[in-house]
Amino acid sequence: MIEVVDGGLLTTVQDGGRPAWTHLGVPIGGACDPWSLAVANLLVGNEAGAAAIEMTIAGPVLAMRSPLVVGLAGADLGGVVAPGGRRLEPGRAHRLDAGSSISFPGSSGSDGAPGARGYLSVPGGIDVPPVLGSRSTELAGAFGGLDGRPLRAGDHLAPAGPASPPVALRAWPLLDGDPFGADPASPIRVLRGPAAGLEALVAGSWRVAAESDRVGLRLEGGAPMGGALSAGAAGDGRMASHGVIFGAVQVPADGRPIVLLADHQTTGGYPVPAVVASVDRPRLGQLRPGSAVSFVEIGEEEAVAALAAQRAALERGATLLREAAGWDALWESAGG
Repeated sequence: MIEVVDGGLLTTVQDGGRPAWTHLGVPIGGACDPWSLAVANLLVGNEAGAAAIEMTIAGPVLAMRSPLVVGLAGADLGGVVAPGGRRLEPGRAHRLDAGSSISFPGSSGSDGAPGARGYLSVPGGIDVPPVLGSRSTELAGAFGGLDGRPLRAGDHLAPAGPASPPVALRAWPLLDGDPFGADPASPIRVLRGPAAGLEALVAGSWRVAAESDRVGLRLEGGAPMGGALSAGAAGDGRMASHGVIFGAVQVPADGRPIVLLADHQTTGGYPVPAVVASVDRPRLGQLRPGSAVSFVEIGEEEAVAALAAQRAALERGATLLREAAGWDALWESAGG
């Protein structure tokens, strides 16, 4: 059992989302960084999309009321155990004793450790009631997760599976295809959208504005993209409503692009000059206010190949973890 002592800046329960209800206007939601959600879960033997805790920039303080192993992935938010001060590094599973507490004071992002969101998993996933097939918190609709809201002091969370620790405290392997293995300053890859303006997006040097949230990243710093408004748009930049997806780049009337994230609406009425390739969704989820970001156009064939490589890397990592767990179980059964 986990008790929330302090909820942090924005801490919610998130899983793989609820994609089956977009036809009724329900956002897919789920983790903003699906890769890190998967890694955190695999570290404790869960399915990749199980419910976990998503922490944003400055995370929570959590008290362990029973022994527990947790998996951590995503941004390094400065996790530390009390008493003792042991550091909780992402990309690893950690054993926690009853009576201990963990805190995630965050990182400024100026120390070479970029990233906005960390993920904390527990065996079996976080045990909250599913709503429309998902345990993800839908903040705008106030449902899912824990009462449809961020975590706050006094909340209690339990693992859905046995809390007993695995034999090995696992570490995620370094693999080709990891979305965070490349230069973090490399451009975000985009595909051409249905509206004009891609060239202006690619030519601009952008940064993430403070108004950004789980719905979308508002960009500033580049030249306003008024020219991205299609010929069919109204004078205020709107056009006939159409479906939008995670990674769609919308350009409202002020010309400042918005890159949609996990909690995006299901339809939109602004021109979309580009869509971020699915392979770079995890990187979008780790951009924080003030982060510099640029874009580069790629073709459909390249986008498909890159996503396939990323999925293969995730499966390879899961396989290596299973193999390590098998060897550890054999060692234990032999009295090691």
